[in-house]
Amino acid sequence: MLVPGREILDAADKGGYAVGAFNVHTIEMLAPILEVAEEKKSPVLLQFSHGSLTFIGAEAISVLVTHAARQARVPVAIHLDHGEGFGQIMQGLRHGFTSVMIDASKLPLAENIALTKQVVEAAHAVGVSVEAEIGRVGGTEENITVNEWEAALSDPAEAEELVAQTGVDSLAPAFGTAHGFYKGEPKLDLDRLAEVNRRVSVPLVMHGGSGVPDHMVREAIRRGVAKVNVATELKDAWSRAVRDTIQAKPNEIDPRKLLGPAREAVKAIVRTKIDMVGSAGRA
Repeated sequence: MLVPGREILDAADKGGYAVGAFNVHTIEMLAPILEVAEEKKSPVLLQFSHGSLTFIGAEAISVLVTHAARQARVPVAIHLDHGEGFGQIMQGLRHGFTSVMIDASKLPLAENIALTKQVVEAAHAVGVSVEAEIGRVGGTEENITVNEWEAALSDPAEAEELVAQTGVDSLAPAFGTAHGFYKGEPKLDLDRLAEVNRRVSVPLVMHGGSGVPDHMVREAIRRGVAKVNVATELKDAWSRAVRDTIQAKPNEIDPRKLLGPAREAVKAIVRTKIDMVGSAGRA
């Protein structure tokens, strides 16, 4: 069933678990993610970045993905990840997304608040949930020094102000995670995360969830995280399976047979993540 994102996250926040938000990089990833969610009886968020939105096509998402979500036997939200501006958010609202993220984290606090508030007013008018971000979630290619790393993290007082002034439904604070795979063990400021959680009344979101050790993710969930984003691990599993299959069967021309193992690889990741975040049986 297709539901607003806040319906899934509020239940997770109250229940003390988190929900996996899985990036759909290509339309062939849709079915395996939903199949495992139904198998595990878990609510789920299907995430689409700007790149995926462009690659798959907004119309295809509007028709195919929303139909699949409505037919699912578990709660499903369709989420626009890292919306870069008001225009892109409006595109998501027009094409059936039930949750959108406005990423204004690079802006000064006052501008972040102003843009986020504008998005909240438009999205809430049509029943769509809004996620905001404060602080900067880095990338694994950034050579961040300790001082730079600390400067990129969310200020709990600013997080409190953003939530209070905008009315967002969830917040992605920066507490040391990074997009992509990590070089070495992640350095997470879980005390900062707990302080943000103490100051705000909305569920928290963990970006950069791929490659974070399970015990760290579980600790983040205990400190307020209700949504864990998974993107890079899905891309990695998919691409490895495709390469291995082509290498093992160089004369195979049936794309369904070439992509079958990739679908199974995605399923394996989704199963593991659902079990780890504690959403199995919560549908």
